[in-house]
This record gives sequence, C-alpha cells and structure tokens, in this order.
Amino acid sequence: MPVVGVIGGGQLARMMVPAAIALGIEIRVLAEAPDSSARLAATAVGDYRDAATVLEFARGCDAITFDHEHVPQEVLRALVAEGVAVRPGPDALLYAQDKLLMRERLGALGVPMPDWARVESADELAAFLADHGGRAIVKTPRGGYDGKGVRIVDDAHGADDWLADGAVLVEELVVFQRELAQLAARRPSGEVRLWPLVETVQRGGVCAEVIAPAPAVGDAAERAAAEIATVVANGLGVTGVLAVELFHAADGRVLVNELAMRPHNSGHFSIDGSVTSQFEQHLRAVLDWPLGATDALADWSVMINVFGSLPDAQIAAALGHQPSAKVHAYGKGPRAGRKAGHVTVIGSDLDDVAYRARAAASRFEG
Repeated sequence: MPVVGVIGGGQLARMMVPAAIALGIEIRVLAEAPDSSARLAATAVGDYRDAATVLEFARGCDAITFDHEHVPQEVLRALVAEGVAVRPGPDALLYAQDKLLMRERLGALGVPMPDWARVESADELAAFLADHGGRAIVKTPRGGYDGKGVRIVDDAHGADDWLADGAVLVEELVVFQRELAQLAARRPSGEVRLWPLVETVQRGGVCAEVIAPAPAVGDAAERAAAEIATVVANGLGVTGVLAVELFHAADGRVLVNELAMRPHNSGHFSIDGSVTSQFEQHLRAVLDWPLGATDALADWSVMINVFGSLPDAQIAAALGHQPSAKVHAYGKGPRAGRKAGHVTVIGSDLDDVAYRARAAASRFEG
C-alpha cells in the first residue's frame, strides 16, 4: 500500500481521505492542532515550520504533498536532501508562495497577466498609479488569501504600512467581465489533464459560488485558459493539481490573477460533478499514476460555499429541502466568515441547478 503524507490538516487534506481509501492508498496527515479538519487521518500533530518535525513525519511516506503552500523553503529543501519525494517540489511551490516571483516567472513564460510592478516606496507606487488611471491593486507578496493581503489604492501612501516590511506587488485594476479558474493536474512523467473552465463568483474577496462549466465565455477564452494552464503546469514543473485563477477582461483578454498548487476551492465541484475528482487526481499525480478522465457527469455543476458553521440540524434540513444536493462539511468549529463546508448540485438545466444549490445553501444562513 503506497503511503502519501499530507502537510496541513485543513479541509483539503480531509477531502483527500475518501479518495485515498478508494484507491487503496494510506494517507497520513501532519496537522497543526488535534482538532484540525482532517483529524481523522492525523497521524501527527506538529509545526510544519520545524524541519525536524516534518522530517520525522515524512519517514515511511512514498510522497509528501500539501494542504497549503506555507511550508518554508528551507524545510522543503531539507526533505528533498533526505531523498523524500516532495510533490509539488520546492522549485515549483516557490511561485505559489511569493507573488512577486510568480509574476516574474510567468512573464518569462510569456503568460498573459495584468500590468504589474515591484514597488519599494510611495514614490514608486505614485508613478505606477499615474500610469494606470490613478487606481491599482496592491498585494503583499506572501501570505495573502481569501481577500487578505489585497487592497485597492488610489493614493501613493495607501500601502505605507505594508511597504514598511518590504517590497509589495502592484497591479493594474483590471476591468473584467467575470472571474474564471482553470484547474489542471500534472504528474512527474509529464501527463497533463484539465477540467472544464469554471466561473467563480466572489463576494467580499472570497469565493462564494463556482459554476462548471463557465457559461457563455466563448471558445477563444476557453482555449486561452487551457493553454495558459498547460504552459504554467509544464513551465513550473508542477506535480499535482494546479489552479489558475483568471480574469476574463472586458476587452476579451484572459489574464492570470493567481496560482495555487494543490486542490482548490474552484475544483470542489469535481467531487460530485466529474469522473475524477481533484482530490483523487492529486493523489494519482503525486504517486505518478496515470491520471483519470475529467469529463463532466452532468451538463452543469454549481458549488456554493457555506460560511460560519454547519450544525447537524441544518444539514438535515438542507438535505430534506433539496434531496439532489450534496453537502460537504469540513468538521470545523463555528467562526464567522470561515468556510465551513460547501453544497453542490449537478443537472441538465443551469437555472434549475443554481436554484437548487442556492436553496440548499440558504438553509445554513444565520
């Protein structure tokens, strides 16, 4: 039985467990706390930033993969030095950990992106604003997610607090029709498979809904997204699932926003809506097994994130109200604004599927 170790005990590790069981894979999790989302598979609890802890956890694993991208480079490289198969490896993860390095590397690969710059002072930010209509997006290079570490600025001093800690990334404020995500998977031997392009609906900087496939984007945008994801996966040497978050600009361009090198919120629909889920595919990829088909099981899938909590009584109410809905709870304690689970509905009519998914998710509001 092959053994895959997962660093990080969040919901992504949790959702790898059923896929691992089905494939006959032993899965082990290094969790941050005993009450982590993936606690049922947590064989160790410890600090992923400590090389000795991670090396001890990795003993006996055929491959190490991740629930998040935050493991320090020095820890990743210590694993590689000990002969551990780290997938994705540190040379790829580097570009998911640092947005400035990501922009530089994607530029070298010729991937379309918003205009951007590295800025280290208010004067440099002022110059960028002057060239881009007086407004821009500023991001911290590391650590930002779900709307954190991102802000719109229209003043040269709008990022002074972040600049006090070093350089930041500034990007043009893209006027877009919609936000998209292209999910791909790649294994070390080079095979790449893509899922259908999806549309993501953001609220407050956090993904609220995913529609698969993205409706009415057109063949040109679909081809562009597929080409971008393939170039990025191969160019960065990604192993496992890669999510490429995209802007479909008002002028028709498809531009890379951000990258994630792990299963991703935009791919949760695949658990119920695809021949091969992103979690099964990720495990296949990190073991260099043949990748599965990514065909859709229905014309449409709609996934709705649920925030705060999923009490048992409300889960039962949602299932009773919408019997075709699939509810996925993350086993987390209640906390405002935190993703606690998601609901997916698949079917042949988009309006009906979206209505049923939203109706089921509404049972958790409040």
